[in-house]
Amino acid sequence: MATKQSKDSALPQLTWVKVRKIVTRYFVEARWYTIVLALIFYGISSWWLLDLSGETALLEPADFIYWLAVTGSTVGYGDMSPSTPMGKTIVAFYIIPFGLTLFALAVGRVAAWVSEQWRRGVKGLNSVELNDHLLVIGWNENRTQHLLKLLLKERAESADKPEIMLCVRVDIENPLPGEIEFIKVNSFNKDDDMDRASVARARTILIDNPQDDMTLATALYCAKRNDSAHVVAYFQDDSLADLLKTHCPNVECTPSVAVEMLAKSAFDPGSSVLHHDLISVEEGQAQYSVALPLTVNARSVEQVFNSLKKHYDATFIGFAPGTNATAIKVNPPMDEVISPGDKLFYISDHRINDLNWALLE
Repeated sequence: MATKQSKDSALPQLTWVKVRKIVTRYFVEARWYTIVLALIFYGISSWWLLDLSGETALLEPADFIYWLAVTGSTVGYGDMSPSTPMGKTIVAFYIIPFGLTLFALAVGRVAAWVSEQWRRGVKGLNSVELNDHLLVIGWNENRTQHLLKLLLKERAESADKPEIMLCVRVDIENPLPGEIEFIKVNSFNKDDDMDRASVARARTILIDNPQDDMTLATALYCAKRNDSAHVVAYFQDDSLADLLKTHCPNVECTPSVAVEMLAKSAFDPGSSVLHHDLISVEEGQAQYSVALPLTVNARSVEQVFNSLKKHYDATFIGFAPGTNATAIKVNPPMDEVISPGDKLFYISDHRINDLNWALLE
């Protein structure tokens, strides 16, 4: 007899354990489809119970959806309310408690999803679809941060203002959230990883890794994946830069010039300051470039030199024929001809975005 009573008393407890597991499974760890189905069931059952209680004034589709959202979330404007005793009971013991639970569950899940997406974005775990952007590959701590700030200042003066994306392998967070896009990858040479950085659609690719051999491998990969992009690679060892130029002549290799600047300053004091000023956008004069449009006529260096100084107070320093930006002719003869498509280099206190080419003839 005692055994039968103990079994009978254990039965409700076992049932409650099963119910609790179901609730935990489908609501505490609810998926989106579970929440949607629960909201649909909540709306249909609420409408059915109100219909049974005779609350016909609340059953018009638009009015019902509005009233259920306001009441279930406990906002309670009070412009619509049940009038029958049964309707009030249903609202007090069913619509408000269950509505508040589902509303909190849905809002919590949305907030958690937004927080997760923000966290993944800051850590560079999301894919970013960009076109015609500027891609920076590699991380050198303070040097890269300074590079990004300079790029942002350059972009502020440019006409089209391309997006800037940083792609790294190290475990860091976005150093400039809200200003640049950020991607973390496992390899700079795998398609699946680099597709997340839209490497094939980048306009310009800047490569600066702590190790020159990694820079070399990344430059070779990027030149293959995107042969139309302007690829710039920074090397500390000039021999690797020469090796890359042999295989990819269109890649612009930037070697370290610290030693050369020291030697130059020894015989020409102030040279290092001058060079720093020409490449810095912080203050003073800086070096910029612009391509001669294909729609204008060819003109001589003398015409361009005199017109830039007269109309824009800018100094012409050279040009690069065609699309080869690495074959720069510095201080060319005055009678040399600059053709459409050539890139002009000049010194000015700001970038000239609205250059009137008719004045340069």
